[in-house]
Amino acid sequence: MNLQDGIDRTLSLIMPGIEDHRRQCNFEGLRQQPFVLGLTGLQGSGKSTWAEGIVHLLRDRHKLNSVAISLDDLYKTHDDLLGVRERDSDNKLLQTRGQPGTHDIQLSQGFFDAIRTAEDGEELCIPSFDKSRYAGAGDRAPLHTWKSVTGSVDVIVFEGWCLGFSPLSLPQLREKHQYAQERQSKQDVNAQMSTSTLADHALCHLERVNESLRGYCEAFTGPQQFQALVHIDTNDLVNVYEWRWQQEQALWDKTGCGMTKEQVYAFVRGYMPAYEMYLEHLRDGFFPKFEDGQQDRCEIKIKTQIRVLLDRQRIVQSIEAVS
Repeated sequence: MNLQDGIDRTLSLIMPGIEDHRRQCNFEGLRQQPFVLGLTGLQGSGKSTWAEGIVHLLRDRHKLNSVAISLDDLYKTHDDLLGVRERDSDNKLLQTRGQPGTHDIQLSQGFFDAIRTAEDGEELCIPSFDKSRYAGAGDRAPLHTWKSVTGSVDVIVFEGWCLGFSPLSLPQLREKHQYAQERQSKQDVNAQMSTSTLADHALCHLERVNESLRGYCEAFTGPQQFQALVHIDTNDLVNVYEWRWQQEQALWDKTGCGMTKEQVYAFVRGYMPAYEMYLEHLRDGFFPKFEDGQQDRCEIKIKTQIRVLLDRQRIVQSIEAVS
């Protein structure tokens, strides 16, 4: 299945939920609330392309006022990122932006609160982060460069690599860390393309990221914040290294500069611990499951999760709802 067909198929599975959401607001006489669609995916899987494609179809085909925002645009300022780095100078996971703990919770929560309550004709600015500033370290873009959206929004497509991740309990985290240590000691792990990396990090450093994720979920990334979630996945995590290298090669062709293959692999390896910790639960289902009789039958709650499976060449192999 090609990319456009995959986007079409995915949106066709989500549209009933969007329509039910809008009907429910009208039925209850409530102010129309945006339908929030989360889009999560592995490094290099094409999250931004999928988000843009979905927004395009929502606007052109369904005439819905839709916007996309990336978790990457919600980072802390450059100075605050330096503060995170300095406070945890021995935590390798926090020496670059990306992990939970490097985003601005107040900015994020404020943006989503504002867009949910925007009136017709009201203009809202969408946060933006400029990754080119400070020699690639990045900083929040000046406010006058932020894009804007006018009026009440029908659909928000929120994309980010760690959306859909749920924090672990400390016993669960310790169990995974111990398993990774045992696995690494028994295997000749490929130093560059390993998918078992928890043992590279102290347990207390993983706990710090896990607690930051807990704060994210309470404020703006938990299942209560979304009406649906699209998860772009693969059967072999090693593919992530090659996907990200393909993206970097495209950057080299376009600009004449970029990271080396070794640097790209090191970059991806920094994200691998989170995949090891959280992908299992995400694949089982991000949204709470209701037993018969637990959910109020008078209240319609559509919580659709779609898993898009890509192969090594990022070709769509399957698209299915997660039960």
